[in-house]
Amino acid sequence: MADALQNAMQKDEPKFTDPIRGEMVCFASSMISTNGVWQGYDPFEYSLPLFILQLMLIVVITRILIFLLKPLRQPKVISEILGGVILGPSILGRSANFSATIFPLRSIMVLETLANVGLLFFLFLVGVEMDLGMIRKTSQKAMVIAIACMSLPFLIGSSTTFLFNGETQVNHLSFVVFMGVALSVTAFPVLTRILAELKLLNTEIGKIAMSAAMMNDICAWILLALVVALVESNSSTTLASFYVIFSSIGFVLMLIFVVRPGIEWFIHRIPNGESFSDYHICLILTGVFVCEFITDAIGTHLIFGAFVFGLIIPKGPLATTLLEKLEDFVTTLLLPLYFAISGLRTDISSVNGKGDYGFFIAIIVLACVGKVAGTLLIALYYKMPFREAFVLALLMNTKGLTEMVVLNVGKDQKVYINTIILLP
Repeated sequence: MADALQNAMQKDEPKFTDPIRGEMVCFASSMISTNGVWQGYDPFEYSLPLFILQLMLIVVITRILIFLLKPLRQPKVISEILGGVILGPSILGRSANFSATIFPLRSIMVLETLANVGLLFFLFLVGVEMDLGMIRKTSQKAMVIAIACMSLPFLIGSSTTFLFNGETQVNHLSFVVFMGVALSVTAFPVLTRILAELKLLNTEIGKIAMSAAMMNDICAWILLALVVALVESNSSTTLASFYVIFSSIGFVLMLIFVVRPGIEWFIHRIPNGESFSDYHICLILTGVFVCEFITDAIGTHLIFGAFVFGLIIPKGPLATTLLEKLEDFVTTLLLPLYFAISGLRTDISSVNGKGDYGFFIAIIVLACVGKVAGTLLIALYYKMPFREAFVLALLMNTKGLTEMVVLNVGKDQKVYINTIILLP
């Protein structure tokens, strides 16, 4: 393997900096698949068989954890997060042989690329599931609860930024907004599945929680896009940051007033009773990639384009068809890859000393107390029974995929220091 890497360097083969360990890695572009062990080839040295092995390992560990945690009625996302942590340097990754064999540096680029493709399509499906009509129909109670359950933890999170003064690589405003978003967001996809599993979707608490979490999530993605746009602190990029914000607004307006009417037009051209063809599904999926490319090109994160495009998909047969065709493949096969990457970035053993543990526990407590207290006080103000108000407060404190995405985006953009304190 060393000879192959040396030859790759001499031939100017592709090179990249490993995003997890920060080391320069080169690889031979012809090392995709092997001709078999009988001819003396090692499958672990070729990218495709190694990726298949990694995928199988991730899926198997995730499914085992789902089975073990099922009696505790834990959602699947918990098992996926734990699976990523198990594979990372916190547990199995502590073995140098395991990391070098199963997750070598040269394989990280392929794994992370597929993981982000899965994430993008998942957030597209989250947008498809969200019914903006529910927000228009929601009561004043749900709207006030959404504002309260986000405002208090946002203020708490942003006020803790002075503890990390001088330890970030970006301007303080970006760090303030990022910390506020990281601690105040509610994981809408996870909450939806919890409510469905508990059969609370059609109850009053379920409807209020869904409406409030939806508004919370939309605000969080907008603020996260703002963080990415303002991530540079020097004066030469200040004007560029405004260009990013205005072009993002223009992109959203184009989707609302141009793309959505176009999608509604071809939906109405399909006779009643007929299903959507492969051509229509392919057109929508191509639109996802186009939106992702545009948002990345203008300086907003890829996930923003996928999420907004999912939001403008008209609710009805098309949305149902997309969910039926994509949801199982994306959530079962591709999405666990993203948690594996998150696990590879997380090293729980890096928390050492009373100071680190103090920060770690304090931020968790502040985030949960702010979320629960803000929701509970407003719910009691609307004269909800204490038990129902407390259940609603706990539901609004749901964490999961959304927070993992926010934290990983912040890490990629160097919004915060490389510390376990901010990782769940």
